Amino acid sequence: MSHHAVLVAVPADIRTIGNHRWHAAPETYLKAVIRVSGAIPLLVPALSAELDIAEILSRVDGVLVTGSVTNVHPARYGKKPSAAHEPYDEDRDALTDAMIKGAIDRGVPLLAICRGHQELNVARGGTLATEIQDLDGRMDHRSGDHPEQKDRYAIRQPVHTKADSTLGRIVGKTEFEVNSLHRQAIDRLGDGLTVEATAPDGTIEAISVDGARGFALGVQWHPEYWAETDAASAAIFTAFGEACRTYRKARATAR
Repeated sequence: MSHHAVLVAVPADIRTIGNHRWHAAPETYLKAVIRVSGAIPLLVPALSAELDIAEILSRVDGVLVTGSVTNVHPARYGKKPSAAHEPYDEDRDALTDAMIKGAIDRGVPLLAICRGHQELNVARGGTLATEIQDLDGRMDHRSGDHPEQKDRYAIRQPVHTKADSTLGRIVGKTEFEVNSLHRQAIDRLGDGLTVEATAPDGTIEAISVDGARGFALGVQWHPEYWAETDAASAAIFTAFGEACRTYRKARATAR
């Protein structure tokens, strides 16, 4: 990879292994950034109180917020915690909130996936609903119990968008299939966000930031898993990479 490749910040999760706390990110996202976006992913530890987030954002060309097994703590969107909202990672919550807001303010390209999509909504003042499969008229968006990851992440559900939407222009279709695997979803849409795609049951599956200075997209599904083989998934990571390169060039010119 060229030494001129763009740099993409990836906020880390906290994982406890043995007696140690680890800062980690799933490999599928990192490989999609490298192989499809053409960028170098840099993990940012979930130590936001000890980091200068503004300084980090001044040195990168994009931010990718990944999915996770944990959920945004409901106190961040005005709801009481319950077993249905667990598990949590409040260190990640603090980091991603700062990075999402900072990226939008600066115009740093932002791609937010699954938990990241939900974090983007919460960062803009929106709320989340949990166990949506139990709500009247909703599909069961959960992955099911599959021993093989390729089966768990199988593309299986349609989403609908508009041809003139940000996502519609990226993918080039108004309906396509995705691998949306979740039990939480956007409830009240955050301020200044536009719904980019919905599932057949009305669940919000993608959002964008109105008037964003740069690429700012959130998707509930997992384009990273099939980014090298599925056209729609590849289009999202390709567009993100192009936005990062454009931002890098503009940043270099402004110096």
